[in-house]
Amino acid sequence: MNLPLQTRRSALQKLGCGFGYLALARLASQERARAATLVTNPLAPRAPQFKPRAKRIIFLFMQGGVSHVDSWDYKPRLIAEDGRMMDFDDLRTIARGEKVPQQRVMKSLWNFSQHGQSGIWGTDLFPEMSKHVDDLCVIRSMHTDGIAHGPATLFLHTGTTNFVRPSMGSWVTYGLGSENANLPAFISLSPSLGNGGPRNYGNAFLPAIYQGTPIGRAGVPAKEATIRNLQPARSLDEARKQFDLLRDLNAEQLAQKPGESELEAVINSYELAWRMQSAAPEVLDFQSESAETLALYGIGEDKTDNFGRQCLLARRFCEAGVRFVQVNYGDNTNNPAWDQHSNLKKHGDHAKAVDKPVAGLLQDLKQRGLLEDTIVWWGGEFGRTPYAEKNGTGRDHNPAGFSIWLAGGGFKRGVAYGETDEYGHHAAVDKIHMHDLHATLLAALGLDHEKLTYRYAGRNFRLTDVYGQVVNDLFA
Repeated sequence: MNLPLQTRRSALQKLGCGFGYLALARLASQERARAATLVTNPLAPRAPQFKPRAKRIIFLFMQGGVSHVDSWDYKPRLIAEDGRMMDFDDLRTIARGEKVPQQRVMKSLWNFSQHGQSGIWGTDLFPEMSKHVDDLCVIRSMHTDGIAHGPATLFLHTGTTNFVRPSMGSWVTYGLGSENANLPAFISLSPSLGNGGPRNYGNAFLPAIYQGTPIGRAGVPAKEATIRNLQPARSLDEARKQFDLLRDLNAEQLAQKPGESELEAVINSYELAWRMQSAAPEVLDFQSESAETLALYGIGEDKTDNFGRQCLLARRFCEAGVRFVQVNYGDNTNNPAWDQHSNLKKHGDHAKAVDKPVAGLLQDLKQRGLLEDTIVWWGGEFGRTPYAEKNGTGRDHNPAGFSIWLAGGGFKRGVAYGETDEYGHHAAVDKIHMHDLHATLLAALGLDHEKLTYRYAGRNFRLTDVYGQVVNDLFA
């Protein structure tokens, strides 16, 4: 009988469940494997594609849609015609195929006035933020895709209403890497489980290392939000020995299967988790903060403590080198925080929770010199209608026109850009689509939205798909 020729290598591989082969493989590939796992760092800082204006973003996400005509978009016509029955193209009624009834014009429940040297209009809904209008670039001509919270929220985060695509924070991380090898490059604080959930900070088809790291979740007090298992259960020496063993085993596996993306992602996550044990606890600990700083954010006050902690944590993470921090104000109910269809007065409760912490964040960043190269982006997935929904006491969703604001990071200060129509219903002058906003924010970071691509399933994908224009008029 003719036996197949066996090499010494193949024999060792088959004998003793492969342990002999593992020993040989270790001797042959140890240096190559270590280089693959320990030298190559997918989160290493990358040079921007052109000179950036900013290094990082703090996104203050107001889940549910803040009413722009009750905050930053002053419309005297609503006051003059309050109570008048009019025809409006109600997008949600049209989408349901129903006849659009006349709607009742509804004036703001809060008083508008001009603020700062710039004279930007704002209401007493946000008195503390209004003190900082000379540092804000208020965009009053936003429009977007998606008339319901789920699609519009996904579009805000990923540039699509229904497909699984990488979130903006993941794209930024993919393009620029991290400024701190010991912390994630993208963090989402207290994210909601609904309306996209993990997809709002997900990596989709990008390598898993670019996924956002959630800390806490909506509905859980911010003081309880932490990173689980951050401290090793064993002594530092024992934990180090265990980590070294795992690293060697991972190196062996990667040597046998070089380039396997899922394995590389697991190894990179283990490496990052180990490094985080030395860096993250200090960032999460507020003991080094002065009493004045805590008070600035409203920490210790009943209504502002929760969001104040999130905003302070955002500043600390940015100061430590995290590239993209999202601070979420929302909940896990079917009706997100700012979604007042029948009781617009509830906007006042939410405003009291976020107004002082956001103003405190702006002041703190500015006095530390961080606002120069940090973009603060405030806003929701859409706005609200200028008429009362079903002629009641609230406002419906309005993706056709709404307001956000940007601060720092090379954007103009003390400027109100664009306009909606005279009722605040549709963006009308200098319109900015969500794709345009994404393109502009990437440009501020030194990234070309048309060239920041990833090849998947036979085509190049990008955050803005095949759309988007950089709005250079927003830059100082």
